[in-house]
Amino acid sequence: MDSLTQLTFGAACGEAILGKKVGRKALIWGAILGTLPDLDVFIPLGSPVDDFVYHRGFSHSLFLLTALSPVFAWLITKVHRDTKPLFNKWMLLTFVVLNGSVLLDLFTIYGTQIFWPLDTTPHAVPALFIIDPLFTLPILIGVSGALFLKKHRLNFIGLSLSLAYLIWALGVSVFVNGKMEEKLNEQGVPYSQFISSPAPFTTFLWRTVGIEQDYYFEAYYSLFDGNAPLTLHSYPRNLHLINGIEDHAPIVKLKKFTKGYFGMSHRNRSIAMTDLRMGSEPDYVFQFRVAESKNKQSIPTEAVRLESIRDWSQLPWLWERIWDPRARPE
Repeated sequence: MDSLTQLTFGAACGEAILGKKVGRKALIWGAILGTLPDLDVFIPLGSPVDDFVYHRGFSHSLFLLTALSPVFAWLITKVHRDTKPLFNKWMLLTFVVLNGSVLLDLFTIYGTQIFWPLDTTPHAVPALFIIDPLFTLPILIGVSGALFLKKHRLNFIGLSLSLAYLIWALGVSVFVNGKMEEKLNEQGVPYSQFISSPAPFTTFLWRTVGIEQDYYFEAYYSLFDGNAPLTLHSYPRNLHLINGIEDHAPIVKLKKFTKGYFGMSHRNRSIAMTDLRMGSEPDYVFQFRVAESKNKQSIPTEAVRLESIRDWSQLPWLWERIWDPRARPE
């Protein structure tokens, strides 16, 4: 999730656990701890691809964060010596906030290595877009009420509403995946795998990307579509562009991290590899130059992340698409 959500979620949990006993200290430490796991973005991991695939790695391990919970609780009681008798409560706060913030990341499509180091597979249960106002705003309002008005009940209500919304989103994700499988089979669309995730800022509209050999397709499904048929758009994956360089380290890592949801393309004289899960056609968030094209051959190069172009002009179309299955992007 985005930094604001992680910060406010941590603050809300801190306020709920210790706010009545230590006041704003609980809220502030909750905010700090909620942000802490995502600070791994400032650690250089060797290359742009490594920074991409190892983000949400060790810093998001449930094992490591659980082990560190008493350490952080001890440090906090060293800073606030008068709260030392509340050590167990501080440890509960650190455990809930650290692991809760990681589980929030799990519910986005990026991928989170929650079982590191036993399992370095990036797991994802896509139920929320990275920024979702309906999840964040109740927490933000509740935390603000506790911070400025000292209304602890507002924090509890806000946190409860956001967690209820998360349960809703998880339920919708199960429904949408079942509905997409049904519709793809009804329309005779071949696929080896597909994944669905929420469109920007909503859980009412979902984007599906599917893979079938050397092509991929993109489709949108709204909870208000009813029996309307899916509109799919297919695109080539251009897998021939990596023939002979399949063992090039950046390509191997990106294949594993994307779980097969990748495509290849020419960029001037370069060959780019794209994560098809994040973004939409033709604007994707994560694209990397992995090779050069010379004399119709692919030559491995040092990986470079390409600048992503985000076309916010399509947001009105996404809103229209929620209500009308016939809506088309401009």
